[in-house]
Amino acid sequence: MMHHLLTISLINESGYIMGDTEKRFLLRLSQQLYEKLAAEATEKNKSVNAYIVSLLEDAEGDTNFEHRQFIGRAIAGKNIYVESGLVMVSGIYYRYLIDDNSHVDKRARYTVIEANGNILTLRKIKE
Repeated sequence: MMHHLLTISLINESGYIMGDTEKRFLLRLSQQLYEKLAAEATEKNKSVNAYIVSLLEDAEGDTNFEHRQFIGRAIAGKNIYVESGLVMVSGIYYRYLIDDNSHVDKRARYTVIEANGNILTLRKIKE
């Protein structure tokens, strides 16, 4: 299997060197992955290096504490309190929304599909 070795320079699109110092490291990629990244980079009129850096920057910006802790977590319907508009997750109460605006089924299970501050968006798990 052929691998490509890339030196990644962490520089954002405006040319600012991240952390005031350029960081470089080697990244081993399969031929197939390299070709895919190269094609996507070409479509966006970027070098492979700049494209990978932009992917890393985008991924880094999408994570917050709530997102890492709650997305995908299953919650019993009995832990959703309709009267107060709260749901209990790991002993802490959060406001919630049901993604399709349906009524809460206390016998069902729900999964967290989005977390924004102290508001969790829940979706009923189909059984």
